[in-house]
Parts: sequence; C-alpha cells; structure tokens
Amino acid sequence: MLTAARLGAAALTGALLAGTAAAPALADTATPAASSAAPSGTAASGSGTPSGSPSTSSGVPAGLYGKGDPQYDGVWRQSLALIALQQEKVEPADAAVQWLLDQQCEDGGWPSYRAAGTPCTPATEDTNATSLAVQALTALGGHQQPVTRATDWLRAHQNPDGSWAYNPGAPGDANSTAVVLNGLLAVGLDPAGVAVGGHTGWDGLATFQLDCSAPADQRGAFRYQPAAGVPAAADTIASAQSLLAAAGGHLPVTATDRKDGPPKAPACDGAQTPGPLAHADSAEADAAWLTGRLAADGQRLLAKTPGSDTATPDYNSTAWTVLGLVAAGHPAEAAEAADWLAGNAYPWAAQGKNGTDPAATATLVLTARAAKLDPYNFGGANLVQLLADSGPKPKTGPAGGDPQATRAPGSAITEPDENSGFSAGWLIGVGLLVGVGAGLLLSLNRRHKNAAPAPETGAEAGTGTSDTDADDRPEQDR
Repeated sequence: MLTAARLGAAALTGALLAGTAAAPALADTATPAASSAAPSGTAASGSGTPSGSPSTSSGVPAGLYGKGDPQYDGVWRQSLALIALQQEKVEPADAAVQWLLDQQCEDGGWPSYRAAGTPCTPATEDTNATSLAVQALTALGGHQQPVTRATDWLRAHQNPDGSWAYNPGAPGDANSTAVVLNGLLAVGLDPAGVAVGGHTGWDGLATFQLDCSAPADQRGAFRYQPAAGVPAAADTIASAQSLLAAAGGHLPVTATDRKDGPPKAPACDGAQTPGPLAHADSAEADAAWLTGRLAADGQRLLAKTPGSDTATPDYNSTAWTVLGLVAAGHPAEAAEAADWLAGNAYPWAAQGKNGTDPAATATLVLTARAAKLDPYNFGGANLVQLLADSGPKPKTGPAGGDPQATRAPGSAITEPDENSGFSAGWLIGVGLLVGVGAGLLLSLNRRHKNAAPAPETGAEAGTGTSDTDADDRPEQDR
C-alpha cells in the first residue's frame, strides 16, 4: 500500500534523481582484499597450531569474516557466516573453511580464537565455539573427522548434572548447554543418549528452566545460571537461545510441522509433581513466555545493558527467538518479530565500529530464511551480499533474490517495522517515474514561455532576478 510517507519519499527521490546522477554511497560494500586462496601455512587441520595465514591491513587473518578483533568471537562469527552462506548456496573461499579447521585443537575442541603460532590451552577451549564449528562443518559437508573429534570432546566435558559450561570445568549455564545441544542435534545425536551418571543433555537443559514453583509471569522461561542466595529469574537471551534446543533444532533452521494455536504455558494447577518441566513441555512453555514478552514490548525483546536502568531492543535475542519459534512449530508467532527485525536491525548488522558484523549479519540471514522472508531484500538490505563482502571472496557469489535489492536499506525511506515488499529498489523505480514526469512538465513549461511574445519595453521586462526566473532554475540550484 502506498502511504503518504512513501509517496512523499518517492517524490523527493524523483526530484533528486532529476537533478543529479550521483548514487548514494552504500555502507561497507567494498570487497575486502583478503585472498580466496588457502592459507599459506603448512600446519595440518587440527594439528594444534594455527596455520600462518596472512593478515589483512587491519591485522585480522585473511581467511576470517569481519574486520573486528576476533579474540572473543573469531570461531563463533566464522561458523555463523559459513552456515548462513552455505544455506544460500554461496560456496565460501577455501581460506575461510581452512581458517576454521586450523583453529581446532588436538583434543577436538575449539577456542574462541587463537592467533597463528599460539598453542591450545585446554582450559580456555570453548563449548560454544566448538558447537558452532560442528554445525558449520556439518552444513558444509565433507569434514566428518574433525566433526567426530569435536562431538567426542563435547561429550567428554559434560557436567555431572547433564549441562555444559562455557569453558570446561566451570558450572553449567543455559546458553552453553543449549548451543551444545544444537551441535549434537546437527550431527544426529539424541541428547537423551548423551549422559553422565544418568543425567542426559535434556536433563541438563531442564535444570535452568523456571517451573511451576516460579512466579506465574516467569514460568517457562530460562535463567542463565543458578546462584546461591539469588532468586531464580527469567533471562532473556538464555530463554531465546534455549528455545531452539528445547525444540530439537539446530542451525540452519528448516520449517517444521506447524502446531495448531499459540504456544501453551505450563499447566500449573497445583497437581504437578515438584521439579523440572518435562522435556515434552519444555519448548512450548519457553515459546509461550517469549511470545508474551514480544507482545508486551512491541514485537521485539528488550534487555538492559550493564550499568544502565533503561531497557533497549535486543536484536540478538529477538533473532534467536524467531529461529526457536519456527523450529518449535510456531512461525505465525514469529512473523511480526521477523518483520520488526527487517525494519530495524540493519544498523546492528552493518553499522558497527568495524563496519559489517558477520555474526549479526549471518544471524539475520538465517532468521530471514526461517521466517520465509528474503535475505536478499530484508527490509531493503541485501544481507547475503553484505555477508559475502565481509570476508574472503567466495568461489561462487550470491545469485538469488530481488535483483533490485540494495546492500543498504536507506533508513530515511524505509518505514520501520515493515518488510511488506517495500525496498530502496522499489522507491528508486517510482522515484524515476516521478522524476521523468517532473522533467517533462518543466520542459513543456519552458517551451511555452519561449514561445510567448517579448515584453514591449525594458521597464516591463525588468532587469533583476524575478520569482519566475528563480522557478525556472533547476531544483538543485535553488
């Protein structure tokens, strides 16, 4: 539907197009100079020492996606990028895959990141990075040996209660447990069969879910981690990331059977046996809590940053909620949140201090596909091209989607909270029509004036710049 805002914007664009041929600059569209060739080092995959792959001028390894410091998220963002590009049938550069393989340690785990020549430190290996790498290599195919070594490592570091910690030996947390379960599910392992002392992976996840003993408005949500003397409380990102695992899903998310009606909150009528919610009810209970939060907060989740009392939109939690809701069979409840992301999440993905954030961009690509939206035109942004441009040149580039979609949505012309087919490409097309029409009218007006009789005296003609003269000048010169 053409709203007044869109028509006004189209008219303005038409005027600008009539007056200038310059196109607006696109955010972070330059292809990085990183080579698409394999790393030049000689270390074998999983040898315990990263290969000596060259670095870009920013100091970031050439095979890595993104320009920011990879110390805390190198493997995580690389894995997400590879999963998202593989989903879009973009074949990554050998250097990108080899970089990920070379980060694996001899014992099978991955750290968050290690620089070339740095040996592995078992205590700093990371379950989250390892599980994402498993999902990436599984999606790519052809990497069974490193995947098996990684899942063996994950199983070896399961806590006695069935959970997983971020680093081995620490207390478990909901986020890490959920992400590990995603990795196990991706390779076909049933968490019910991954156990320590009789406590399965599902049992480990259940220890973090708030059951019928919690306040009514928090039941079904997940807490991050129990703390002595601290009342259990719902945690937004823990609840969002746990949903995909509770639903039995992994990345990339594919459509599942739709469930009739909205998700159901746990039935707490006093007749339940005290204790964790049953696994069969876990995803529904979490989905019910999350959809309630979405409805209360404008179809996006909010979170408070450390040191602030003001809650702001949490793009990451919102995206993971969409992924989880689709996996749980509730795409209808995910639709408005996906639309909100399409209208508002571009700065999160592409306008950070280091330009494109590959983890955020990849998450949005995966979210768009799960929600049946177009990642080539997600609120006007070509997320797939944006992601591909943030790393080494792929073997095969993005080749689908709306050919008029741009890499940047143009925040001044895309109405927030909408993704109903309106894009910068659509606007430019309408703007061109408006501009051409304005140009024809102006041309006819000038011809009419040139054909008019000349004034009889100089006094009648005047010698100064008149209002008519000003109107005759091009729009950009007024």
